[in-house]
Amino acid sequence: MTVTAANANEQLVLDFFEVLSSGDLERLRAFYHEHSVWEPKVKDIAGAGKHIGMDIIDKFLAPVRGMFEPGDPKVHVQMMFSAGPFVCVESNSTGKTMDGLVYDNDYCWVFEVSNGKIDAMREYMDSRYTAKLFGMD
Repeated sequence: MTVTAANANEQLVLDFFEVLSSGDLERLRAFYHEHSVWEPKVKDIAGAGKHIGMDIIDKFLAPVRGMFEPGDPKVHVQMMFSAGPFVCVESNSTGKTMDGLVYDNDYCWVFEVSNGKIDAMREYMDSRYTAKLFGMD
């Protein structure tokens, strides 16, 4: 199923996932400002907590992406809807870890967008699956 944007906020989120899936972390900087927040809604595993501004890329995404083969994982948007500044996305991410393990996890994302930037995003996933795959449990 191909998901298309119904408005500018949804298009921003689709563009974000396209760049994220490419692995080009430098291009991701354009989606954020100094007060942007990425909050994985997980507990007791690496990456938990709020990541703010460019630390999202430098201290959070760079290490996470480093656990995967270059260009992985890929995000596959399955469903999206929005209301005002909020965009909700259901997705699946697939790829291979640096150890050659297959990664296949489902996600739900809630974005808050304004002025063409991501103000906040909350990431929900199967954290137990992730912890087991990467030996964090």
